[in-house]
Amino acid sequence: MKRNIKVLAVLTSVLVTAGVLAGCSTKKTGTTSNNATETGDIKIGAVLPLTGSIASFGISSKEALTVLEEEINNKGGILNGRKIKFIYEDDANKQDQSTNAITKLIDSEKVVAIIGSVSSGSCLAMGPIATQKKIPMITGTATNADVTTKGGNYVFRACYLDPFQGKTAAKFASTDLKAKKAAVLYDMGSDYSKGLADAFVSSFQGAGGTVTNNLTYNTGDKDFKAQLTKIKENNVDVLFLPEYYDAVPLIAKQAKELGITATMIGGDGWDSPDLIKNGGAAVEGGYFVNHYSPDDTAQQVQDFLKAYKAKWNGKTPDALAALAYDAGKLLVDAISKAGTTDGAKVRDAVQNLNDTVVSGNITFDKDRNPVKGAVIIKIENGKQVLKTKVAAN
Repeated sequence: MKRNIKVLAVLTSVLVTAGVLAGCSTKKTGTTSNNATETGDIKIGAVLPLTGSIASFGISSKEALTVLEEEINNKGGILNGRKIKFIYEDDANKQDQSTNAITKLIDSEKVVAIIGSVSSGSCLAMGPIATQKKIPMITGTATNADVTTKGGNYVFRACYLDPFQGKTAAKFASTDLKAKKAAVLYDMGSDYSKGLADAFVSSFQGAGGTVTNNLTYNTGDKDFKAQLTKIKENNVDVLFLPEYYDAVPLIAKQAKELGITATMIGGDGWDSPDLIKNGGAAVEGGYFVNHYSPDDTAQQVQDFLKAYKAKWNGKTPDALAALAYDAGKLLVDAISKAGTTDGAKVRDAVQNLNDTVVSGNITFDKDRNPVKGAVIIKIENGKQVLKTKVAAN
């Protein structure tokens, strides 16, 4: 019996020692911020509006990420051959669904990073969660300035900010269109719409122009004739509509019915085939600020176009697709440079990136916003035409 006890003691000692050594070995290989070991596919979450009022944006984004995933994996993956895998959750552009989606991706799916969402409102809800859980998050398209500052130091964006595109639209109106009087009509319930409106008004007035009307409506409104009637009285040169592609055709058609001849200008929310499809002649001759144009001859743009069209039966990618691709590529490049999926290290790698992506060269400022340029698009003969490129400022 004593002999058996002695043998048992030795075995126990060996097992304990092996367990300690195994624990040390695990630490050396590194872990992600949510304790998933660094083996197997690298899972990156994507929160997108795949249904709802701006589903066109979410679908474009998913298509672009699919292209990127295949490109990376066909080239052998990253981090010693590991494949990347995008895991999608639909938020329908509703903030409560956005928070549920990001929480599920981090806690249940164990993703190491997040892409999305599309709108500023959704990202404002998601950002604090990403920072609390130390999971890097890059939105391709949320342009409201508060997204990064209030989201915390794990939140980045691949797009320019509302102040930049509002300022760009105002400068184009006053310098290129020689506009002296402008009216603004925006959705008071949208962070995106209000942010652009504020920036446009400030910049247009700063350039010596007069904003005769700065009017609002509620999200979901269908009748804008009361506001447009007031705008018509002032015979303005430009009408700034910082809205998404689903609402702009409604406003534009009612404006034309009332006899408003002002040139309409908008932001990147206009960028969808549905704008021209639903707006028709009412949006013809309008301009909007955007992140990229398929007419751009830059090599990275043409490479992306070729890959996207090959995958999606000749379909031309919109700016939402380009920016989703950029957000994904920035994350993948950061993980590669960090040499790990550890959240803090990937976050630091993103901060220090200097990458050329579809929408141009990107570096990040102290608030995790990209320093980059823009383009002005004109609706001409039922098509989007590149009017001019705008340098970063």
